[in-house]
Amino acid sequence: MLAVLLSGCTSQPPTVRAAGAADTREVALACTHSGNCVNSLTSGLAPLRYAGTPAQALATLQATLGTFAEAQVVRSEPLALEVIFTTPAGFKDQVDFMIDAEAQRIDYRSRSLFGLFDWGKNRSRMQEFASRFDQQSRR
Repeated sequence: MLAVLLSGCTSQPPTVRAAGAADTREVALACTHSGNCVNSLTSGLAPLRYAGTPAQALATLQATLGTFAEAQVVRSEPLALEVIFTTPAGFKDQVDFMIDAEAQRIDYRSRSLFGLFDWGKNRSRMQEFASRFDQQSRR
């Protein structure tokens, strides 16, 4: 039974694309399993809002990530970041951020790289991330 619960999402993650058309964003940040994935497009979580330039938004993202010891940036582009969070139990979750310069928002997807269920970890992490991002934005 445990093998069934933990299997299913071990395929290679898609590459992160820079922000573009809305349909590209929706595809890049889609959740294929709602039990182990949340995003700012369809999961009831708000996108991150910023004022200023995309470079300033990226700097705020990176500063916020610096407050999470378990976060490691694995890919950085001018309008996108791919980050791996490793839980204390060793599970890895991938978070993709995409900056929409025109709308001054950052959409994201947080998903478990192993298993079909995350017991709410990705949602709670992104809620905490949003709170810390807001604090960083005010500095």
